[in-house]
Amino acid sequence: MSYDLVIKDATVVTASDSFKADIAIEKGKIAAVGKIDARDSKTFNAKGLAAVPGGIDVHTHFDMPFMGATTADDFRTGSAAAIFGGTTTVVDFAIQKRGEALKKALDTWHEKAQGKSAVDYAFHMIVVDLPENRVKEMDAMVKEGVSSFKLFMAYPGIFMSDDATIFRALTRTKENGGMICMHAENGGVIDVLVQKALAEGKIEPKYHALTRPMSAEAEATRRAIALADMAGVPIYFVHLSAGDALDEVRRARERGQAVFAETCPQYLYLSYEDYERPGFEGAKFVMSPPLRPKGNEERLWKGLLRNDLQVVSTDHCSFCMKATAVKPGKELGKKDFSKIPNGAPGVETRMLLLWDAVQKGRLTANRFVELTSTSPAKLFGLYPKKGHLSPGADADIVLIDPKKKTTITAKKHHSAADYNPYEGKTVEGAIAAVFLRGEQMISGDAMTGSAKRGQFLKRAARSS
Repeated sequence: MSYDLVIKDATVVTASDSFKADIAIEKGKIAAVGKIDARDSKTFNAKGLAAVPGGIDVHTHFDMPFMGATTADDFRTGSAAAIFGGTTTVVDFAIQKRGEALKKALDTWHEKAQGKSAVDYAFHMIVVDLPENRVKEMDAMVKEGVSSFKLFMAYPGIFMSDDATIFRALTRTKENGGMICMHAENGGVIDVLVQKALAEGKIEPKYHALTRPMSAEAEATRRAIALADMAGVPIYFVHLSAGDALDEVRRARERGQAVFAETCPQYLYLSYEDYERPGFEGAKFVMSPPLRPKGNEERLWKGLLRNDLQVVSTDHCSFCMKATAVKPGKELGKKDFSKIPNGAPGVETRMLLLWDAVQKGRLTANRFVELTSTSPAKLFGLYPKKGHLSPGADADIVLIDPKKKTTITAKKHHSAADYNPYEGKTVEGAIAAVFLRGEQMISGDAMTGSAKRGQFLKRAARSS
């Protein structure tokens, strides 16, 4: 039989198995996996390469206005960074403005993304205004394929919701099958700590971390778990950073509660020590939650191994250090740490940072696939279209060369950010090729596919 393409002699890695096989692609889908007669088909020699499902990053912020700045990456540059890094699908965030209908926010983000993305994309909805008469708008969003809603327990006056609003949203998901994604930090307490630090003349970047203690994340996580329990619905915690918060998630899961959580590479590879870099360098790492003290990362690695954490995403939210005439940067906070735009780039480095953990024995290759693709697809309504290498799935395939090394540097990355948080780090592994729905998008250091190939993905609601 003739196929559009046959990837030959790969080491196929799924969430459960690893085996040598060929992968046949037909009309953008995986047609067969096994020993395939490719005499009449175009072939790609993948001998010595690991074939994994395209990465799914369920937490990115492209073209996002925040704290007086706008992220350096829009959907063009952000998606380019994603595809070069082996991520073929992102779930970004449409942001509701106060008083605005959820549909208006969704339309705005569709306009930002349409025809500009190299990767497939979907949206969560950030909800900041949810009175009783607006709750049914959530149902309409689920029907539009936007089946998850992010609420904040932090950023008073910007994003923060009170417990009543959070509970109202949680309760509604019992009816419409949506999922609440929670940014869990005690914003009120943090605000008091920030004002106290500033009054004492403490303005350096490190005070961003020192005013956002792990206990503020743990308390909010515990409270959100209780609210979800009262509502009788699942809950998902974004960018969990603190071992204390992870303890709350683990205890809830041990009780049988449907609680899920992601962490991010920055919390696995970086630490509070990065805030102590000279001058204003610590601003590169200002994000919320902040980086935690050295040693905390070991608690998160254990959580990944025990499935207390189910996903590794990035919270890619790239602000440049230096301001330009068009876009303010992190320099906004040179005299006041609370004005440093929160966020850092990461979508291009996630897959190889985690593959490096495979090479060093911290994760199995199967767990790598589960964390970076299969579990995100299942949790957020993209499975079985995405997240696995089986017949019928989209032919989103990443070929990794485990024998090559990659040195991470801003000089070579594809993000518009003017720095990389992992500058100079060398990882074991390199992206050899990336396919999106059967089209080869990346060959080594070159983009070979259409930079506008990405399509909007409607995601399914929870089935139970």
